[in-house]
Amino acid sequence: MAEPKIKSIGIVNVNFGKDVTVVQPANLYCCSIGADCFIGPFVEIQRGVVIGRGSKIQSHAFICELVSIGEECVVAHGVMFINDLFQTGGPANGDQTLWRATQIGNRVSIGSNATILPVCICDDVVIGAGAVVTRDISQPGIYAGNPAQLLRKLNRKS
Repeated sequence: MAEPKIKSIGIVNVNFGKDVTVVQPANLYCCSIGADCFIGPFVEIQRGVVIGRGSKIQSHAFICELVSIGEECVVAHGVMFINDLFQTGGPANGDQTLWRATQIGNRVSIGSNATILPVCICDDVVIGAGAVVTRDISQPGIYAGNPAQLLRKLNRKS
C-alpha cells in the first residue's frame, strides 16, 4: 500500500500589522495582513495576497494569489476568490501567466458563499450572499445574483 505525502497547514512568512487575530486552524503563507484584522478558522490566504487594515475574513474563505483586499472590508463565510479563468478550456495547471488579478476596494462587504472572479471592485460595495461577480464593479452599490447585478446604488462615504 502506498503512503501519501502529508503536508501541514500553518502560518508561514506572513507580514502582520498590529493587533491581528487569527483563529486556528488557518493556512496563511507569504501574504500581508494589515493592522486590526480578524482571520477566522479554516481560512486559506495564499502567496502575495494583501489584506488591508481593519478587514475581517470569516471562516472557510479562500483567497488565492493575485488578490488585494482594501481596508475595513468583510469577507463572509465560504467566500471563494478565483484567479484562473480556464482560458485554455481547462485549468492553468500552474501556468501563472494565465492567472488574473482581483482588486477589492475599501469598505466592501462580500456575503457568504459568494464567488469572486478576477475583477476590480470599487469602494463602498455590498456583494450579496451567493453572488457570482464576473465583471468589474465601478459604482458603489448593492450587487447580487449570478452574474451579480446592481440592485441599488449607494452614496460614497466621504
